Amino acid sequence: MHYKALSYLSTVTLDSNFGSEYNGFMHTIQEKLLALSDGKNLGQMTLREIGGLVGVTSPQKIKHHLAQLEKRGLIRIDKKEGVIERTGKAGWVKSLLKDAKLLTIPIIGSANAGPAQIFANTNIEGYLRVSSNLLERASVRSTHRLFALKVDGPSMNKAVIQGRLLENGDYAIIDSEFGDPKDNDVVLSIIDGMANIKKYYVDKENNQILLMSESTHDFPAIHIHEDDDFSVNGKVVGVIKKPKKK
Repeated sequence: MHYKALSYLSTVTLDSNFGSEYNGFMHTIQEKLLALSDGKNLGQMTLREIGGLVGVTSPQKIKHHLAQLEKRGLIRIDKKEGVIERTGKAGWVKSLLKDAKLLTIPIIGSANAGPAQIFANTNIEGYLRVSSNLLERASVRSTHRLFALKVDGPSMNKAVIQGRLLENGDYAIIDSEFGDPKDNDVVLSIIDGMANIKKYYVDKENNQILLMSESTHDFPAIHIHEDDDFSVNGKVVGVIKKPKKK
């Protein structure tokens, strides 16, 4: 059995010197645009003019990468006011929420909360914009360790994380640098390349690890030997609920 963090998510937030910390998943053009926005209001320039400063001839390519930076919460774009500027601290966006900040947390796909059958992949599919008030303080202080997975399946719908049920369609917030799991921790595990979320338990008497459901349905436990192709890639530390349909 292996314990490992997801190395491709080594950084979610940055200080002002973003540099090499973002090289894992930030495009080179976006790095240049972000650096350029420190000293210039790009909103007063045409896309072609901006492209000329970063060595890109296509205005559409510049438009795309500016949109990606805005989506990540790294810049603010106000077309009416003619403003394109960096937000206060990279990785955070300014908000009107009292005593709170909006976090930008990458979504890397989905994880099964039923039988382990959804393939684990490392593609970033988007970003959650989450108030810091929705996460525990310890997690907020270590946002570079966090990523989100969409829960697929009902087998953990009775598990409670920080006062919230972990139900189908919710986003599970994962601490990617979590160390050795303890009994009853809710973890993200990878079994033969498949991602799943389960409650962790070590059965020392029978020399096995159990990944157990906590559900209104009857799901059998997954029985793992310590020599199996199995890894724990993080602990579930928060839940962002799917809106209820009216």
